[in-house]
Amino acid sequence: MIFAVVGPSGAGKDTLIAGACALDPRLRLVRRVITRPGSAGGEDFEGVTEEAFLARRAAGEFALDWRAHGLWYGIPAAQLTGGGPVLFNGSRAALPAALDLIPGLVVVLVTAPDDVLATRLAARGRESVADVRARLERAGFELPAGVVPRVVVNDGRAEDGIARFLAAVYPESGKR
Repeated sequence: MIFAVVGPSGAGKDTLIAGACALDPRLRLVRRVITRPGSAGGEDFEGVTEEAFLARRAAGEFALDWRAHGLWYGIPAAQLTGGGPVLFNGSRAALPAALDLIPGLVVVLVTAPDDVLATRLAARGRESVADVRARLERAGFELPAGVVPRVVVNDGRAEDGIARFLAAVYPESGKR
């Protein structure tokens, strides 16, 4: 099964994904390809130039790609094959294409109240107050019609959010 993990900035998607993968070795995380320097920090990703990204895109290497915040993001098709559940940090704006291109895709929406998002975004120290405000305005983004996501409210301790995330991935009686 393939899971697109989406949600507003500051919801804790990377934290929950990393925590879930650490607890359950069956989970496989897609290493995204992004047009920013690999040294930029944050998630583990493959940093490439825009020229290299577009060449790989033209060669059909990505199962899904999108542009956001002035960057290109790609999900390598080769990483979606094989056994076990696969997770990728996706984009809510790219969901219509993802649902068309990846059969059986399951959407996990990670969210948190606005005050929690604001605190987390400010604590990262990567953005101006205006940038944080803009991200908060986009936090209520609507999902495509017909999408019923598995919702994870990540509003407290990381351990609690990870447990909720795993319950969303394995909803059948909470088993992992």
